[in-house]
Amino acid sequence: MVPFSFAGEEFALVGERALYWPREGALLVADLHLEKASFFAQHGQMLPPYDSRETLQRVAAAIRRTGARRVYCLGDNFHDEGGAQRLEPHAAGMLDALCRATDWVWIAGNHDCGRVPWGSAVDALELAGIVLRHEALRSETRAELSGHFHPRLRVSARGKLIARPCWVVSRGASGERKLILPAFGAFTGGMDASDPAIIAAMQPASAVDAVVPVGGRTARFPLWRNAA
Repeated sequence: MVPFSFAGEEFALVGERALYWPREGALLVADLHLEKASFFAQHGQMLPPYDSRETLQRVAAAIRRTGARRVYCLGDNFHDEGGAQRLEPHAAGMLDALCRATDWVWIAGNHDCGRVPWGSAVDALELAGIVLRHEALRSETRAELSGHFHPRLRVSARGKLIARPCWVVSRGASGERKLILPAFGAFTGGMDASDPAIIAAMQPASAVDAVVPVGGRTARFPLWRNAA
């Protein structure tokens, strides 16, 4: 785990995709998109139906690694409203066990419109002065953690294009204000972290950076600067 400070709180980056909040004993993940493969299979695109198992195995490993007592999923938890009902028995048993072992909270995303029979569900919540929601709200003046955009950092090194999941953080006059988490799900693509849609979601800001863990520390890559 790599220490990471945001909005006056101490966090830790867990691998490339999860965030741990020690003071709250909470693991935060975004965009699981459970049962995405089975959704595509319903529409004729046959894909291996094991993405939910792999995603939940990742969550379980992060819980073991951190000792988290709570899990907050920041939206787009299932890929569609019928996803929870399509979980095959093994994956459903995994999710049931995880929700029994932790205080599990689903935050609603744009893909979430069906009832999930595990854990509890909210539209958004505020915790220790930080808002947890699915998609960054431009008018939000409080510190904010969100997902939705699946940010990936793309850099060129030795003639090769390298892409990896990243966090995107904005800085304003009062310090760091917004943090977008990478997508956690096993079957999720990504958007270039410098995409105008991501930069717009981080406003108002004086700077926007991509953050990745490298060798036990965080590395920052400038994405946008206010020219004013």
